[in-house]
Amino acid sequence: MKPQSLAKIKAFLKRLAVVGIVFALLAGLLQLNNVTKPSLVNTDGRTFTKAVVTDILRDNVQENGSRIGDQIVALKLADGTEVTANCPNGLLFGTVCEPGMSVVVIASKTGSLSSYTVYSYDRMTAVIAFLAFFCLLLMLVGGRKGVKSVIALGATFACFLFFFFPLLMHGFSPIFAAIITSTLILSLTVFLICGPTKKALAAGLASFGGVLSAGIAAEVFGRMAHLSGYNVPNIEALMFVSQNTKIDVGGLLFAGILFASLGAVLDIAMDVSAAVTEIHEENPEKSERALFKSGMRVGQDVMGTMAATLILAVFGGSLGTWVLDYVYDLPFLQLLNSNSLDIVIMQGLSGGIGVILTVPLAAAFSALLLRHALVSSKQSETAKNAKISEA
Repeated sequence: MKPQSLAKIKAFLKRLAVVGIVFALLAGLLQLNNVTKPSLVNTDGRTFTKAVVTDILRDNVQENGSRIGDQIVALKLADGTEVTANCPNGLLFGTVCEPGMSVVVIASKTGSLSSYTVYSYDRMTAVIAFLAFFCLLLMLVGGRKGVKSVIALGATFACFLFFFFPLLMHGFSPIFAAIITSTLILSLTVFLICGPTKKALAAGLASFGGVLSAGIAAEVFGRMAHLSGYNVPNIEALMFVSQNTKIDVGGLLFAGILFASLGAVLDIAMDVSAAVTEIHEENPEKSERALFKSGMRVGQDVMGTMAATLILAVFGGSLGTWVLDYVYDLPFLQLLNSNSLDIVIMQGLSGGIGVILTVPLAAAFSALLLRHALVSSKQSETAKNAKISEA
């Protein structure tokens, strides 16, 4: 058989193998998502629908400008039906209706009786518009890599929705599921943005090490401070979920810490790996030690701001708790030993530890992989020249 024919057969078999692997993964993913969610809340006869406020039949505004009680409003539903609805006066539920406003309505039907309650302002247009603006801005500024970043973000969301959550429903440990999902997200993100390069491999390995370091740090801190996933504020609702599903709610806290540190760790790993790669391309003869030192210097410049970014993000997410503690002027001993505050401290510090340890990992992996690639290239070139000389 001719060499060209053999090459075509090999190429066809490779494509066939890739297609087979893809179909196997899709089949496994479909099977994984075959979960039965328990009915934790009775929703029989209740639906959500869009509507437009046509009139305010009874307002709830008082002479002093405050609102007490509920509004009674006339609505036109999405199917054209005109109904009367109750609009609660709440900060978390309901809204202040005005004619022409788009709202979301809860339609409750019991037998032949139907009642309608305004759930909230219809925010779908605002959410979609802002999301579209974000993606467009990322693509315009980032160019081709911006497009890949948008795809990577979509893939990340899909990993949570179609992989991480089903794993929890099947009874997998949240920490184990988070490690697998983090690895998958890292691999997809780095591959989409950088392609199959040494820089991508170094950043991916360093990111995995950094995220794992953050998880280990959180576990050690939790054991030393006697904190667990059962000390979170919404534990009562989570315990109810755990009684009706296979979800281990105790591990969700530490799984969340892994995901919270993922973005910052990946960012600094990519910065260091990209810098070392650039230095290596400018001066390929630089030794592993010199490349490592260069990566460390770049990482040290970024490390402080990145750790501060992560801690500030955690602080901002729990700002309401900090404000309450400050206003009530709670004693220092009480604050330092409160579950909510210690969990925030654990999240911030363990994520910061992951960011710090990512720097030497990224510098080391980049230096080793780049130098190894250069040595292998030189050896191949020498062997090729030797064969030419013999011929």
